[in-house]
Amino acid sequence: MATLMRWDPVQEAMTLREAMNRLFEESFVPNAPGHNVGSFAPALDLSETAEAYLIEAAVPGLKAEDLSITFENGVLTISGEVRQSEESKERNYHRVERRYGSFSRSISLPVTVRGDAIEAKLESGVLHLNIPKAEEVKPRKITVNVS
Repeated sequence: MATLMRWDPVQEAMTLREAMNRLFEESFVPNAPGHNVGSFAPALDLSETAEAYLIEAAVPGLKAEDLSITFENGVLTISGEVRQSEESKERNYHRVERRYGSFSRSISLPVTVRGDAIEAKLESGVLHLNIPKAEEVKPRKITVNVS
């Protein structure tokens, strides 16, 4: 025999509120329980021209020696470390929101590229990568000969 359950709108609202709180904490609060502190990746933009793929990654405060860029089997990996400044014993911190630690970001490139010709430039906290396309994947115009 089926049991009838009475619908409780207050309980439904509380469940939704709890879900929204959990979503907010996991997305925006760096030290929330269950949030992996020290695990982050820089935001990046990937665009394409006829000649190359262009990547711009936000790495504020990092120097070139803090970054490592590798390309292997069609996967470009940007890794590095954001170091925490020395904490002063005379200061009482009320909030620490900046993230520290190692990061790694891998991007699979959609077509064959020339890995030996990748160029990297760090400018105003933005890492610019120019990844040239291989000759065989560049668009070509083919002329039609009349015989």
